[in-house]
Amino acid sequence: MKPPIHDPSAAPGRGGTRTKRPGKADVAEVNRQIAELVDRSTPELQLAWRQLHRTGPPQGLSRDLLIRALANQLQEWIHGGASGALRRRLQTLAGAFDRDGASFDPGVVLKTGTTLVRQWRGHTHSVLVREDGFEYEGQRYRSLTMIAERITGAHWSGPRFFGLTKRAGASAGAEGGR
Repeated sequence: MKPPIHDPSAAPGRGGTRTKRPGKADVAEVNRQIAELVDRSTPELQLAWRQLHRTGPPQGLSRDLLIRALANQLQEWIHGGASGALRRRLQTLAGAFDRDGASFDPGVVLKTGTTLVRQWRGHTHSVLVREDGFEYEGQRYRSLTMIAERITGAHWSGPRFFGLTKRAGASAGAEGGR
């Protein structure tokens, strides 16, 4: 059986004593280990997963995904992982998804206190972004879509109605004219 992929106790931020940046030899060694992952048997890959995570891989995880996950772990170990701010943001998004059970687009993040303004049929409509949703004409709403429907009387995508997303073909047409 082949040796484990690496010693996670030596990785930065994991209780190890390593303080300097990885050298060329370290990078070359990790690249070699990544290349060798495809030659390992599935039980060897699962053992490497257990050594890294101290638990078995998720049920039904394909061999290909297992190789990709282990390669990612090796790359994070040598090059550094996601920043603390990014990890917190992802946790927040995952928590919102679990809580609401709805899909979301993390590409557009509105700050609390932002006012969205839209002209519709001669009237100006203002929506205040709140921590727990949106406020329109003194009433609170969970989504912009509900507000857009109230304004127009028809089903609209709220983010699109307020200009927060682009139409599918709009960006391709704009680039073609350059």
